[in-house]
Amino acid sequence: MAEVYDVPYMERTRNYYRAQGYSTDYVWAHNAHTPFAPLTKPMSESRVGVVTTSMPDTALGRTQRSIYSTLTPPIPESMYTEELSWHQAVTHTDDVNSYIPLEQLMLLENKGVIGSLAPRFHSVPTEYSQRRTMENDAPEILRRLREDEVDVAMLVPL
Repeated sequence: MAEVYDVPYMERTRNYYRAQGYSTDYVWAHNAHTPFAPLTKPMSESRVGVVTTSMPDTALGRTQRSIYSTLTPPIPESMYTEELSWHQAVTHTDDVNSYIPLEQLMLLENKGVIGSLAPRFHSVPTEYSQRRTMENDAPEILRRLREDEVDVAMLVPL
């Protein structure tokens, strides 16, 4: 039987950046208040929105990490994932439906499990700046989700 162990991610990250010459350790995000709320209606009546860290596979999406909103449908044939961290030796991102469940959500909508899928899904850049995430990206994603009248947001990091 293979030995099971935890990867000390935070310690390894600190040591990596110290080795790079950084004198101040990264301050990990900590939120005093969790911005989650109980559902106000059943899932069968709720609109579901999707937020992903993959970018549109367009000239702009490949060169500019920014917030994008993409119409749903159609489901895109590909997304730009090359600059993201995922285990490329054991998986791939050739099948968009394997990591952004738009097709599955459409099936759930057709079966009445969810009320509806939002008309757009949203791409948000992965940032190491907590300030930029909290002050810019998160409020803009929230604004777009509210504009789409989303009741439930599904976060799909890659």
